[in-house]
Amino acid sequence: MDLGLKDKVIVITGGGRGIGAAIVEACAREGAVPVIVTRPSAAARALAARLAQCELIETEVDGAASCRSVIETALQRRGRIDALVNNAGFNDKVGLEAGSPAAFQRSLESGLIHYYAMTHYALPALKAARGAVVNISSKTAVTGQGGTSGYVAAKAAQLGLTREWAAELLPYGIRVNAVIPAEVTTPQYQQWLDTQPDPEAARKAIADRIPLDRRFTTPEEIASTVVFLLSPQSSHTTGQHVFVDGGYTHLDRAL
Repeated sequence: MDLGLKDKVIVITGGGRGIGAAIVEACAREGAVPVIVTRPSAAARALAARLAQCELIETEVDGAASCRSVIETALQRRGRIDALVNNAGFNDKVGLEAGSPAAFQRSLESGLIHYYAMTHYALPALKAARGAVVNISSKTAVTGQGGTSGYVAAKAAQLGLTREWAAELLPYGIRVNAVIPAEVTTPQYQQWLDTQPDPEAARKAIADRIPLDRRFTTPEEIASTVVFLLSPQSSHTTGQHVFVDGGYTHLDRAL
């Protein structure tokens, strides 16, 4: 299926590895121009070198100034922005007990504020393009996890902002949706598994609780949903929270 994304300029934060890198590659396969926004890394440079057309912006999206610079750089290089994928972030394990108000605030700044800042600065270009935004959230936003107050607060807020922005941007034809992964095979997830006494047993115990096929979701499966939501093929879909998780969040895990 031609998703109608050829030559569309799509800014993807956290695009250097994991889910973000899979989204970058999926966009490139559709003929789009992914703008890879990532902290400096050899992996990100290698990814960019493999693609026929893309832009690489190596920076941290850690404040309003850096987010504004990313958008300005993308516009200087490509002249337009057709879509934005807010994806960058990580679980910093700031909990209610293992944390502090100051740590919680820092967690929100690193996990949430750049979603707003990137979208705010991209908005004029998105209006001109009647573009689309996809926010990558997490199943923890609706299930909780324990010991992750900062991360969960950020992820839950992203879902609220998805609906708020979808409502606010209706007059401009800008669609805003969220994709919600659960257990995904990413380098970051593998790093956590490697801290367990028996990583393979830990992986199997988690996979066995995922109703569909008893396996983890792949980054490519997340990416396929994201590019569909970015595309004109989903032209009447906005304000939606789409779970790509093998039924992990909503189905009885005893099934």
